[in-house]
Amino acid sequence: MREPDGALAIDTRRLGEYLAEHLPEVRLPLSASLFEGGQSNPTYLLRDAGQGRWVLRRKPPGRLLPSAHAVDREYRVMSALAGSEVPVPRMRLLCSDESVIGSMFYVMDCVAGRIFFDPRLPGLRPSERGALFDAMNRAIAALHRVDPAAVGLGDYGKPGRYVARQIERWSQQYRASQTEPLEAMERLMQWLPEHVPEGDEVAVVHGDFRMDNLIFHPAEPRVLAVLDWELSTLGHPLADFAYHCMAWRLGPGQFRGMAGEDLSALGIPSESSYVQAYCARTGRAPVAAEDWEFFLAFNMFRLAAILQGVLARALQGNAASAQALEAGSRARPLAEAAWAQVQRIGAR
Repeated sequence: MREPDGALAIDTRRLGEYLAEHLPEVRLPLSASLFEGGQSNPTYLLRDAGQGRWVLRRKPPGRLLPSAHAVDREYRVMSALAGSEVPVPRMRLLCSDESVIGSMFYVMDCVAGRIFFDPRLPGLRPSERGALFDAMNRAIAALHRVDPAAVGLGDYGKPGRYVARQIERWSQQYRASQTEPLEAMERLMQWLPEHVPEGDEVAVVHGDFRMDNLIFHPAEPRVLAVLDWELSTLGHPLADFAYHCMAWRLGPGQFRGMAGEDLSALGIPSESSYVQAYCARTGRAPVAAEDWEFFLAFNMFRLAAILQGVLARALQGNAASAQALEAGSRARPLAEAAWAQVQRIGAR
């Protein structure tokens, strides 16, 4: 946590007056601290005089890419999933009046628990690690079992062609935020559209599901809240699931990965057993090996494009995290890892 300053500072007096008008339980004065670690929508912990605690997520200030930082979509999807088996925080309000703090924002309940940024889960016992991975698997399987229409999300995205449209979108976003030539990205943007697996499925997808976007119970192996729904939409569940499975293929220095670790000794399931557990929970047949390898390459490309956007915002000075420049610099090695993954597919 740190004191928000510069472009990320907010007028807590103006915000407090607005919240007190819409949330009777708020007791002024209000204070705000900025969470560290996020690269997209700035996130604040709000405290009031009555020891109340809430979380505020806002669009970042400055020039933004089209359709990016959709906090209103985050608010909508979490509101819709309330009461389902998917653990989400309670939504309180959405404010589109930019005069309050300078950009659109929403407020949700603060969920107390544990957040793990290293998937190797240092300091825990092997049995604890395995149980936490199983809880994570259970959470994303629950999401992909949700009937979009039944929770009011039938129009939350375009049905069909999710992977193809994602390749198009992130190619455009990469171009819009490009800071230097990346040969691997050029190759990926040519290869991926020509090798999308046949068949299509539609589910509510998170878009950025990974361990550090989950809040776990303080003592139990249970997910209390899935956070950061900015990239959520209707899409292919396997593409969504494969995103956090990149951790098995990437090293710790590439992007919070665990490739090369002795997973058995750590108590962490193998990639294959983790995928099998997901398939069992969602009632699907085993995933074809070639399709699975494609989804991993696609997600490495997508993450590289996301990190390129982080880098561009860092260079512009309006990124949400002080570590944004370091995170953005990983775009190149991620793109190269994605192209290496493609070459492995071709060698099969």
